[in-house]
Amino acid sequence: MNSEKRPGAGVNLPGLRGHNAALVLDLLRGAGAGGVGRLELAERTGLTPQAVSKIVARLRGEGLVAEAGRRASTGGKPQTLLRLVPGAGYAVGVHLDRDSLLAVLVDLAGVVVAERRVRLDFGAGGEAVVEVAAAEIEVLLGRTSVGMEAGLPRAGGSAHPSPSSRLRSSRGGPYRPAEQLPTAEAGEQSIAAGAGVLGVGVALPGPLDHASGVLHRVTGFPEWDGYPLREVLAERLGLPVAVDKDTNAAALGLALAGVAESFAYLHLGTGLGAGLVLGGGVYRGARTGAGEFGHQVVRMDGPLCECGARGCVEALCLAAVARGDLDEAARALGTAAGNLVALLDIDLVLLGGRTVGAAEELFVRGVGAVVAERARREGAGAAVGVWVAPGGERGVAEGAAQLVLAPLFGRASAAFPANRT
Repeated sequence: MNSEKRPGAGVNLPGLRGHNAALVLDLLRGAGAGGVGRLELAERTGLTPQAVSKIVARLRGEGLVAEAGRRASTGGKPQTLLRLVPGAGYAVGVHLDRDSLLAVLVDLAGVVVAERRVRLDFGAGGEAVVEVAAAEIEVLLGRTSVGMEAGLPRAGGSAHPSPSSRLRSSRGGPYRPAEQLPTAEAGEQSIAAGAGVLGVGVALPGPLDHASGVLHRVTGFPEWDGYPLREVLAERLGLPVAVDKDTNAAALGLALAGVAESFAYLHLGTGLGAGLVLGGGVYRGARTGAGEFGHQVVRMDGPLCECGARGCVEALCLAAVARGDLDEAARALGTAAGNLVALLDIDLVLLGGRTVGAAEELFVRGVGAVVAERARREGAGAAVGVWVAPGGERGVAEGAAQLVLAPLFGRASAAFPANRT
């Protein structure tokens, strides 16, 4: 009997529940295709060789681990090398922006194997946006036909518009059909068709409650206040769902990639927010609301912000961008970044978001100059680095997928700090 699972099916991997198994899997993931031997796994985990052998046997039985070859030893028979099987499981990461959706299918190694992009109107409200997100995820997972969902006719059939094509933006006309953009070879895609999906991570503008998956009053979109996004989407898809702010998801992905132990990720796109990584973990605060960076007031008599205050750095930055003054936007962002650096005593600021992506050098130079000048005035000894965050436009979506994957590899402390597990 064929026991393979399709990508749209839930998956239960009991071998991942144990802490020791997660440590072994994390080392195998880090070793890549070349693999690592049992003795090295024992040395690096502190487990006995017998314990490692039992864990490996269980993980191999579940299809998560395979042989990667053999390595000559100094004595005795050659050592068998082991590797993670990336296609043994998958996670979906979704970036819901104010005017677009990007969903990625990520394997256990964190590699994007397929993606979906579609424009949407976040202001259409929870039910409409969830329907679009669920439809795109289902197409990504192969639960429904790409042609039908994209509004494209099959041979001998008629077109049926997808929910995404029915949503219209407050900024303009109907949206183009979604496109599926696979990034893996055909062989990897066929593996995905037989594997299980561990869950869906969703990243979107805050504020929200990460623990409960309930949104608060998103700036400019009061209709989302109190919406139980995690519960609704999980019921719609039949899969586990994790919800977090877009900035936290991006910061999580960067932290897991080993960018730095502590840093601030500043995201300037359709809005402005921050993700904070302190001591290796994403800092969300007591109510998971940390990082509402865009609504710090930097000019008392500044323009009215959609949050109701005046002079918020988000309002200043977006106004400058709207009139084409990116230098001024960078200076405003640099002022707020300098406040954050002084408050947290961090030495690295990473910049991301579509606005930054369109003028990377300008923002690095502009933000960096303001931050450096403040540090000089305050007598800081070490320079504060200001860089563009790696990951590009998929950084938030890939980070959202890590909301699901990170705990499976013993990295739950990065995804879920101790005070909000």
